[in-house]
Amino acid sequence: MASAMKKRRGAAVHGLFLLNKPAGLTSNQALQKVKRLLNASKGGHTGALDPSATGMLPLCFGEATKVCAYLLDADKRYRVVARLGDATDTGDADGQVTETAAVPDLDTAAWQAVFTSFAGASEQVPPMYSALKHEGKRLYELARKGQVVARAARPIHIHGLELLEASGRRLAFRVHCSKGTYVRTLVEDMARAVGTVAHTASLHRETVAGFSADDMLELSQAETLAASGTDALAARLLPADTALAGWPACRIDHDAAARFSGGQAVPVPGGDEYPAGEHLRVYERREHFLGVGVATGEGHVAPRRIFRLAG
Repeated sequence: MASAMKKRRGAAVHGLFLLNKPAGLTSNQALQKVKRLLNASKGGHTGALDPSATGMLPLCFGEATKVCAYLLDADKRYRVVARLGDATDTGDADGQVTETAAVPDLDTAAWQAVFTSFAGASEQVPPMYSALKHEGKRLYELARKGQVVARAARPIHIHGLELLEASGRRLAFRVHCSKGTYVRTLVEDMARAVGTVAHTASLHRETVAGFSADDMLELSQAETLAASGTDALAARLLPADTALAGWPACRIDHDAAARFSGGQAVPVPGGDEYPAGEHLRVYERREHFLGVGVATGEGHVAPRRIFRLAG
């Protein structure tokens, strides 16, 4: 009985798994599939993808779930194909066509000018078909009932747009954007700017934060690895601190590590170099990751998130 309960609860699995999410699955469905393959007791995903979208979906297991919030704040890169001339109620190919319009004949230079106008900081009104909440209800739940409610514009940043193809009603491009950017809305807004309508025909997320697309696994690959034992699949997990690779790192000695892990601020060699409030990766000198710290501005680092990982 005890062993059966332990199996149902799952094992203590720690690390990040980069899934190339297939179309047709929600992000949570994809998470649950990999979680079962790993027999993991705890898991979460970062930055949900629409069911029709594909691409990088970082899955966090065990102690690595503590980096979920930081990955949600990370920039993302997408490859997008837009269908010009047809608008849908969902903003993507899963929806019903609600409006049609003529498509202007624009050359590469004209589209580049449009891209330039959308680059940089701006505000974007989230779509009704989104998981944001209004008075406790998901917006998509209201949208399915035909309801439309006012949504406040939110700040976003488009770091770059790269034109891949502009041919007739097909527009393909790459976008590097901040958290909170709805690509479906970006497509609609760009179409409106040239006097037409559009929807997102396909969306593929190429990267999140600094992760490499080469480290992604297909769901079928994960299933094949798991068939030979969970250890084979677990070997593909990335360490939790991989998600924070772009942050500065500091290293403390063994005694300071014990105090840091106990919740105390500790002095850091060269700590005066870090401005107050800066987030740091904190390691015990032998490279054991201890957690996320925040510089105090007085040569110390205070713990923000402690990671209980084996040394």
